[in-house]
Amino acid sequence: MDTSSASSRAVAGAEALGSTRPVRNEPAFVLHSTPWRETSLVVELFSRSYGRVPVIARGAKRPRSAMRAVLLAFQPLTVGWSGRGELRTLMAVDWVGGLPMPQGSALLSSFYLNELLVRLLPREDPHPELFDAYLEAVGALGHEMAIEPTLRRFERSLLEKIGYGADLARDANGTAIDPSVMYGFDPVRGWVTQNGSADPEDRRAGMQGFAGATLCALASGAFDDPQLLAQMKSLTRMMLNARLEGRQLATRQILLDLQRL
Repeated sequence: MDTSSASSRAVAGAEALGSTRPVRNEPAFVLHSTPWRETSLVVELFSRSYGRVPVIARGAKRPRSAMRAVLLAFQPLTVGWSGRGELRTLMAVDWVGGLPMPQGSALLSSFYLNELLVRLLPREDPHPELFDAYLEAVGALGHEMAIEPTLRRFERSLLEKIGYGADLARDANGTAIDPSVMYGFDPVRGWVTQNGSADPEDRRAGMQGFAGATLCALASGAFDDPQLLAQMKSLTRMMLNARLEGRQLATRQILLDLQRL
């Protein structure tokens, strides 16, 4: 992977966002939209080269609006916008196609991905590799591939790209993670052992324990063991909750409500 070219694109994207130069033919997805005035929408876009960008889609609520038919979530688009400031003006949007719309549980999972991006990804912070990970995840959900591995893979990528991915290869002492050892996570130090060599302070702190095998599997992208996959869910949820700072995700609450029915 050419990290220097990805960095150059990110810098160019950040510079363009601060200018009045129009953006054209930019790959993007719709994350969220809200009504604005009588006929328009404010749309949160996730673009490959410019990150999360809010735009005004003027007239998009009108029945005959060309934008109305293509401003769809989970569908690849190319967009263009102009202006500067907090809100740009959407000038063009075209449906690229190629992805089936997620259905059922996969649809709710796709909304979950969107909510994570809206809540955790700062605006105007370009992450081309995260965009590619999102494209892969939405494509997998649309093609009815296994949901849990898809979500864990994207959560890992999101945490890494926003700078909160823990080192899954070594513990707080710099020792390689041992698959047979239990670990707790300290936000300052990193992974600390919870076996016989664990610091008593760690046990008194009541840290949630994770098998070293789970850390190794998540690091390598091995999602074929159901037991490890279940613990990966607890692990990524713990790390995401730390970033959410107590804010409840609407999609998680909907899922809990459905499970109670």
